[in-house]
Amino acid sequence: MPLRPSNFSRSVATLSVHSRASSRCFHDFVRASAEGRTYRIPLTSKSLIGSASSRGTRSYQEDHFSIQGIDVDPLELKLSLKRLSGFDWDPRSLPEPFAGQILFAGIYDGHGGAAISEFLQNELHGLFETVDKSMIPAVYAWLKSMGGYFRRFQGGALTEWVKDPSSPEPLDLEARATLAFLEADRRIAEQIPQSRKMGSTASVALLQCLDSPPVPFFSSKRLALTVAHCGDTRILLCSTDGGQVYSMTQKHHAEMRGEAARLQRMGSGLITDSYGEARWMGALENTRGFGDGKFKPFGVTPEPEITTKMLYAPEWAFLVLVSDGVSSVLSDQEVVDIGRNAPDPQRAAHDILAFAEEMGTEDNATVIVLPLAGWGQVHGRDKTKDLRDLRSKQAIGSERQRRM
Repeated sequence: MPLRPSNFSRSVATLSVHSRASSRCFHDFVRASAEGRTYRIPLTSKSLIGSASSRGTRSYQEDHFSIQGIDVDPLELKLSLKRLSGFDWDPRSLPEPFAGQILFAGIYDGHGGAAISEFLQNELHGLFETVDKSMIPAVYAWLKSMGGYFRRFQGGALTEWVKDPSSPEPLDLEARATLAFLEADRRIAEQIPQSRKMGSTASVALLQCLDSPPVPFFSSKRLALTVAHCGDTRILLCSTDGGQVYSMTQKHHAEMRGEAARLQRMGSGLITDSYGEARWMGALENTRGFGDGKFKPFGVTPEPEITTKMLYAPEWAFLVLVSDGVSSVLSDQEVVDIGRNAPDPQRAAHDILAFAEEMGTEDNATVIVLPLAGWGQVHGRDKTKDLRDLRSKQAIGSERQRRM
C-alpha cells in the first residue's frame, strides 16, 4: 500500500511531537510537519525502512550499515542542487529545522576484518555533518605523505581550498562528502593499527525532501538523491514504470573503464588469477575504499564518486542498498524485481536476502530498502520471474545451497 502524507502516522509505529529545533547533531529520526505540528519519524522502525543481514558461510560479520538523520547548512544544499543537478531551490521555502535536514543511509562492506566497517557505521554520518573547511590542510597533507599515486594529487573536489585555504567559497555536497570520506580514512589510519591490511567499501545515500510543507521522505513529491560511493556496494532505484532498475553506483574495479583511466599512470598493477578474477596489485578487488593503507601509494583512494538525481513522485517506488554478498549472485534487475513484489520494505529486504542465500552466496550479505512515494505502484511484468524460478530449481540439492 502506498505511504501517503495523510496516513504516515498509521504507517510508522511510534511518532512523537517535537516542538522545537534540535541542536546540530545526528539522530535516529527525521522530522515531518502535519497540521502545524512537527513530528519525529523514527528511522529504527522496521515498518518504515527494511533491513536484513547474514554472515553467509563466513565465521564473522564484516558488513555494517547506518541510517541516521543529519543536518547540513541549507545554503550548502542550495549550492549543491544548482551545481550537481541544475535545480534552483530556495531554502527559505522550508522553515527551520527542515531546510538542512538529510536522511543518511550508508552500507559498509569490510574485508580482512570488521574494525573499519564498524568504525564507518559509528562515525561516518557524524563526520559528514561536522566536517568543515579548516580540516582540509591536514587531510591534504596526510594524503600527500602517502607518496606514490598521491604525489600528483591536487585535491579533487577540495582543490579550491587546497589552493587557497582562506577561500570563502562554501562547501557543496560533493566537497563535503569528499572531505568526510578523507577525514574518516585519516582517522582510521591513526586509530586502527590493522588498517594497513584491512579495508572497507562504502555507499552512502543522502535524501533531501524539497516539498513545502515538509513531508516524510516516503511521501515526498520532490526528493534530491545524492550518492557518495567507493567500491562495489550497490545503490539501486526501482521505477514504477515497469520496475525498471536504475543504478546509482558503478563498481570500482581496476578493469572498469573509469578506474582503468584513473590508474593508468601507475603502470601495470592488474593481475588475473586462474579463475579469471582480476585483482589490483594481485590482492584487491576494489580500487577505492577505506583502509588498505599499504596499497594507498599504488592508487587505492577513499575519494568517493558523487552522483545526484532528482526524484519526482510517483516515478520511483523504492531505493535499495546491497553489499556484494547479494550483488555477486543476483543481477540488479533481480534485486528490484524481488523487492517490488513485497508487501512492505522489511519483507522486501528479507526476500532479497533469502534469494541470495538460496543462490548460494557465501559472503556476508546486507540489504536495506527505503520506500519512496511510488511504493506499491509498480506496474508491468516482473522481468526476471521466469529466470528466478529456473535458478531456484537448478539450485535444489546443489552443494552451494548448503549452509553452515
